[in-house]
Amino acid sequence: MERLQAHTFQLRPKAGQENLMRRFAGCCRFLWNKAFALEKETCENEGKRLGFSLFCKFLRDWKKENDTSFLVEAHSQILQQVLKDLDRAYKNFFAKRADFPRFKRKGVHDAFRSPQGFKLDEGNSRIFLPKIGRVRYRNSRRTEGMPKQVTVSFAAGKWYVSIQTEREVPEPVHPSQVAVGMDMGVARFVTLSDGSSIRPLHSFRKHEKKLAALQRKLAKRTKFSANWQKLKARIQRLHRKIANVRNDFLHKATTAISKNHAVVVIEDLTVRNMSRSASGTLETPGKNVRAKAGLNKSILDQGWFEFRRQLAYKLAWPGGNLLIIPPQYTSQTCSRCGCVDKQNRQTQAKFKCMICGFECNADHNAALNILTAGQAVSACGAGMAQAPALKQEPAYGAAR
Repeated sequence: MERLQAHTFQLRPKAGQENLMRRFAGCCRFLWNKAFALEKETCENEGKRLGFSLFCKFLRDWKKENDTSFLVEAHSQILQQVLKDLDRAYKNFFAKRADFPRFKRKGVHDAFRSPQGFKLDEGNSRIFLPKIGRVRYRNSRRTEGMPKQVTVSFAAGKWYVSIQTEREVPEPVHPSQVAVGMDMGVARFVTLSDGSSIRPLHSFRKHEKKLAALQRKLAKRTKFSANWQKLKARIQRLHRKIANVRNDFLHKATTAISKNHAVVVIEDLTVRNMSRSASGTLETPGKNVRAKAGLNKSILDQGWFEFRRQLAYKLAWPGGNLLIIPPQYTSQTCSRCGCVDKQNRQTQAKFKCMICGFECNADHNAALNILTAGQAVSACGAGMAQAPALKQEPAYGAAR
């Protein structure tokens, strides 16, 4: 069985190498915006797409023009990967797997990908990148498998390289035979059906006041001045710190759960709908807008989808399975007698059945219902299940 895995390291380029990487990322951003504008215009006017092969022909012409001759500086395969990404973005949009593509801004997710021409020297902690040379990197772990492609990205003032590897592994068999249901929430990050729970981290809430103070300072600075750029870089580093703390918490939680449980059942939560604003309109203004805004902030601070993504591949690697079930009525159903009544949940934390009188924590009761629904899915295929993911997609720019 083939396993794809990504290893991300922090790069330590020289001044000249960093300048080249910035220029390559700028060429990729310019090509994306130019091709996207042409593709969008063609779709609106003629109702058809140009496609990857036609854009490759345009790329050869653009390299010869005086206005866009700087594209020659970047490696051809790097630019071709940009066109492939644009073609894939359109296909995902029409297949309703992603939103409509957008233009790229300078300094936001600057990156380029190279499928060939790179050479990894782990002994000397160096990697050779086409047209850039040998670049040092922070070698924090060994890479496992055959390197297939590398992605160089820029985040919060630092450069990172993500090395995707491929290797053959035997068919895994999970050492544990335990199944568990999990209820995700705000007061408790995760409540398991065995009664245990994980407290939330609230990484954004801990730095919210500091972030707001820095943003107020930034608003008073002259735009694009030296002090404005320094303060903006400081805000970016703080955002990066918040993301790293949250990512570290999620990795530790998912690793502990995947090692001790062979089957994990969770709800298919729609975070976009749950975190929708309650402000309403002028004709029909919303109610409890401030309280709902605080709840939305707490929901988005949890990182539920990233938790689900990490749990999927970490369970699949040792031979486990992640089951996804519909979330309807899991909090209102009694786990003992099956009674469904919204009066069962009297408060946020307390559950008391109106029929049999069963009492327990509301999150624990929901986790028991989720486990029961997951067992029905695995037994007769009812509801909805997710196939295990064997591909690891690391968080953007995180050195791990």
